[in-house]
Amino acid sequence: MTSPASFPEYVTLALWATNLGRPVKDMAGWANHVDTQMAEAAKQGAKIFVLPEYASEQWLAFKPDGLQTGQEIAWMADLAPEARKYAADLAKKHDMLLVAGSMPWHIDPKNPDAGQTNSAMIFTPEGDAIIQDKLSLTPGEQEPENWNLTPGKAFNVIKWRGLNVAVLICLDIEMPALSCLLAPLDIDLLLVPSMTLTPSGYHRVFGCAKARAVELMTVVAACGTTGTAVNTTNNPTNYSGCSVYTPCEPQLGHTGRFAETEPTFDDGADGEVLIAKDVPIGLVRTLRNGEAEVWPGGWTAGHVSVVKNN
Repeated sequence: MTSPASFPEYVTLALWATNLGRPVKDMAGWANHVDTQMAEAAKQGAKIFVLPEYASEQWLAFKPDGLQTGQEIAWMADLAPEARKYAADLAKKHDMLLVAGSMPWHIDPKNPDAGQTNSAMIFTPEGDAIIQDKLSLTPGEQEPENWNLTPGKAFNVIKWRGLNVAVLICLDIEMPALSCLLAPLDIDLLLVPSMTLTPSGYHRVFGCAKARAVELMTVVAACGTTGTAVNTTNNPTNYSGCSVYTPCEPQLGHTGRFAETEPTFDDGADGEVLIAKDVPIGLVRTLRNGEAEVWPGGWTAGHVSVVKNN
């Protein structure tokens, strides 16, 4: 996908718990808002920058008068191509892999009535653009009278500068079946943009993200939305933060918690940016390749039979 590069021993990540309540006037204003955060992260050495799920809800601040809840997804999907152009330029400008959050995307751009996916937009500074659809939708995302989204059907492994990078959106990280799918893929870094409205939702997503770091013997980085989007009709609160998890190994400090921010509903500012410096991704790969305490590899249960005792 990009030119081959030697595997890095360390990588510095920037995760932004975006406060959706900070108003932007138009798409250029949104891009400038992201640009400012990326520039500061670049000064601190970050090479990967992640926005949360439905970062596009910040656009509702300039939605047309009278736009109904059931029309919001298609309207955001109409704006998504413009957002992608801005995001691609920002990835190049700051020499970062950018996950520009997730946003609605028309399944068929020529026929918006065909429906939309909830899609993470991923850009490399080399010019690659990857779309990762959310695979497991919440009930609210599928309600016909609400956002009425369509689940995705494909999972991407992104090879970038020696790393195998992947993205799972919010609820996807809670699905054990997807963890089994990833187990043999030698993922170095799993990124999890999320949106959770309550502490319970936050703990579900982030608790499962921590579990995936153990199960997959990899680094998992999660971030979520905070604040309340201007003009929202659907999500009255957002509660989240940012965390980077590693396997629970002695060489990594035992706990599996590399870096994290305190979750919050609203920080009263732009939303906290976590700069996770020098994540030891090389050491994690070494452990995954046979030096972990007990990890058996990409284990499957295909040989296990179920016995029902009445």
